[in-house]
Amino acid sequence: MLYHLFDWLKQNGVKVPGGALFSFITFRVMLAVLLSLLITMVFGKRLINYLLKKQVGESVRDLGLAGEQQKKGTPTMGGIIIILAILIPTLLLANLNKAYIRLMIFSTIWLGMIGFIDDYLKLRAKQIAQQQGIKYKKGDKDGLAGWFKILGQVVLGVVVAYTLYFNKNVVVQREAYGPIVLNEKEKIVGDTAMKMIDGVSHKYYNVKTPITTIPFVKTHEFNYSKLLPEALRDYTWVLYTIIVIFIITAVSNGANITDGLDGLATGVSAIIGTCLGIFAYTSGNFRFAEYLNIMYIPNLGELSIFIGALIGACVGFLWYNAYPAQVFMGDTGSLTLGGIIAALAIIVRKELLIPIFCGVFLVENVSVVLQVSYFKYTKKKYGEGKRIFLMSPLHHHYQKLGYNESKIVTRFWIVTIMCVVFAIVTLKIR
Repeated sequence: MLYHLFDWLKQNGVKVPGGALFSFITFRVMLAVLLSLLITMVFGKRLINYLLKKQVGESVRDLGLAGEQQKKGTPTMGGIIIILAILIPTLLLANLNKAYIRLMIFSTIWLGMIGFIDDYLKLRAKQIAQQQGIKYKKGDKDGLAGWFKILGQVVLGVVVAYTLYFNKNVVVQREAYGPIVLNEKEKIVGDTAMKMIDGVSHKYYNVKTPITTIPFVKTHEFNYSKLLPEALRDYTWVLYTIIVIFIITAVSNGANITDGLDGLATGVSAIIGTCLGIFAYTSGNFRFAEYLNIMYIPNLGELSIFIGALIGACVGFLWYNAYPAQVFMGDTGSLTLGGIIAALAIIVRKELLIPIFCGVFLVENVSVVLQVSYFKYTKKKYGEGKRIFLMSPLHHHYQKLGYNESKIVTRFWIVTIMCVVFAIVTLKIR
């Protein structure tokens, strides 16, 4: 809103001291980070006090883990403050006419709403149990049904896929070396443009195409239509939608599973957000894209403001969520953060790098799948279920081994930093 206000004043010849700064993306990114930090740190305490007043406390299952009983009664649903700290700076500082910004605002509100309803139903079930004098056990079917949460993620996947595939403003810019040659499922959008680079004129054109980035390959672009036989390539949008739905569901659930220790999911999400911010800024900046020889995506740079707010919100939330946590984000925060990360990765055409920079989410997810699958297999074969890990997800395995919670979280952060650095390096490793 502030961006549009200063832009309107500029167009009408009204000079406002400092107003020109709003035309610079880097300034608005830094302002978004500071504003989101301020919102989480200032209003975070007020939210915690309000949740305590309303007795919105966490119920803890007896899993035999160190320090678990101390977490009992800690306010949950703190993801509300993360969502607000993302949305408010974005609405104030970003160009709301951009398709990418609108898509991310929708994604944040949609998954935040699903997570909030899930947390609220769990809280309601707990309060009813207390009123009736029934012992409440976390893990009962008291929140949203699993299929309903999956349905919500599927809906988001369809919206993201439809927008990226069909919206006329979502394009990739290519340089034309001689006559323009289009690849499979590519369509020119708008007129060609001439740009001067080091005194030499270069010809560029915008194209709509379902492509992504392949790491470690010299020809680092891959068109999804190549996964289908020629007779079915008119239905590439169906395949693309299925892939987007899978990615959003997997990453969102991965973040949800990772949110099991104080500050773990929050810190990991902040680090991953930094990685995606670098991808968005470089791919959205013509000079950087040209230098790194990566695809240039027009209008993508504006997304850096949303990502700046995301990073600031996560870091600010750590003020209260770091060990020992004063508030938990709940599904309101974890489902939202996972969905945001997945959507951003798809928008910047780096979804094939998700297993690298979201390595912690992946390992946490896989540890649960392996544990459950192996237990069922051995129970069916031997009559008694066996386990690969002492407990899943993986962070609980290390707790069972006697590691301090803070040490586990810090080491997972370090691993995430290593994964993120490696993901960034893949821009040049081909």
